[in-house]
Amino acid sequence: MTNTVKTINPTTEEQLSEYTLLTKEEATKAVDKADEVFQTWKITHPEERAKLLNSMADVIDDNRDALVTLMIDEMGKVKEQGYQEVDLCAAICRYSAEKGPDLLADEERDYEQGKALVSYRPLGVVLGIQPWNFPLYQVIRYSASNLMAGNVAVLKHAANVFGMAQKIQEMYETAGFPKGAYQSVLIDGETASELIKHPKVRGVSFTGSDGVGKKVGASAAENVKKSVLELGSNDAYVVLDDADLNVAVEACVMGRVINNGETCVSAKRFIVTEKNYDAFKGAFVGAMKAIKMGDPNLDDTDLGPMAREDLRDKLHDQVTDSIKAGATCLTGGEVPNRKGYFYPATVLENVQPGSPAYDDELFGPVASLIKAKDDEDAMRIANDSRYGLGGGIFSKDEDKAIKLAREVFETGMININGYGLAHPGLPFGGVKDSGYGREHGGFGIREFVNVKAIMITQ
Repeated sequence: MTNTVKTINPTTEEQLSEYTLLTKEEATKAVDKADEVFQTWKITHPEERAKLLNSMADVIDDNRDALVTLMIDEMGKVKEQGYQEVDLCAAICRYSAEKGPDLLADEERDYEQGKALVSYRPLGVVLGIQPWNFPLYQVIRYSASNLMAGNVAVLKHAANVFGMAQKIQEMYETAGFPKGAYQSVLIDGETASELIKHPKVRGVSFTGSDGVGKKVGASAAENVKKSVLELGSNDAYVVLDDADLNVAVEACVMGRVINNGETCVSAKRFIVTEKNYDAFKGAFVGAMKAIKMGDPNLDDTDLGPMAREDLRDKLHDQVTDSIKAGATCLTGGEVPNRKGYFYPATVLENVQPGSPAYDDELFGPVASLIKAKDDEDAMRIANDSRYGLGGGIFSKDEDKAIKLAREVFETGMININGYGLAHPGLPFGGVKDSGYGREHGGFGIREFVNVKAIMITQ
């Protein structure tokens, strides 16, 4: 078994770099170092932590071009979307810095024998296991909130974005964080599994597939450690009888091909009532056919390559299996004969329960088009999923859409008449097999804290 990892440019299929994996002993020492730093970091005033997070935001801004180049080279992100990701990460740092001190302040509570305080104190080392599809954002999302809370972070990043992993550690140290407060450890999955058991790891934040996430959650629970799991989805976007079809088509196309379709919270199943089905299908398929696939470095590219060859091949197998199960391919669905791990914008209809396109997450630019009888049937189909991360509703009746979003839709995040990825001020996370726990909106700052009750008898 080799102890090296090679990163490959998915557009050119050329090797970028080669990295040597840490041994289990070296990874264990990294956790020990983090815990050593934690003993001082945990008593650093929240206002001081906030200053450093604002400094990190400035460092991210200063490195915009280099970060975007890494994203393009390592995982094929379209350039414009790379800049959007960088800007979001800077905003997350600044939001955490702004809100963190108040969220972490002691609260006074009534106590019959005197007075009481509720205090939010950090737990220690939080192990992050993060994916490649948003190689900067996924890491900043988990690490900024935990560093604000007074925890320290040890990250296992995906092997195909190890360059980004190293860059993030460099930026945290440039921003002034103590060495060891944030560490990117270049390890494999087996070593990460061992680190979950490390007695000085007090929490685990995982983003990835539900299959692996269940194992991570089980291991954390077996070792009595808090975990946050974000496990992907097959998000439903529901086009109701009274929807504005122009708005719906534009948002649904963007929601399906953004980040080359490799987004946990992207639009994947498109459930359209019978009244609008034919009109929506015609416009949607036409728009998907017009998507320009090509070099992610170019300004006019809509769709870059998938991040790895095995991911492209898995997606194509899911498409093929869905067609065998009765689905019809309206556009795309073929691996192009060209260099790079490209897959075209694809639309499947007549998607049947029991097929990958209905039941599973298709992590690439493949849309599942499903006809519903009416609004009620559309919401039933939307909820007919083991997942529940994001989703969308299109209706001209905003009050009705809000009521359905609040009371009916079984998912953590819902867009109404639009599509959006994430916002620093709003909670991010899901239900059912999409996981548990929340990040952003201040919620992530309190995920890995000891909520202490201090009772003072007077």
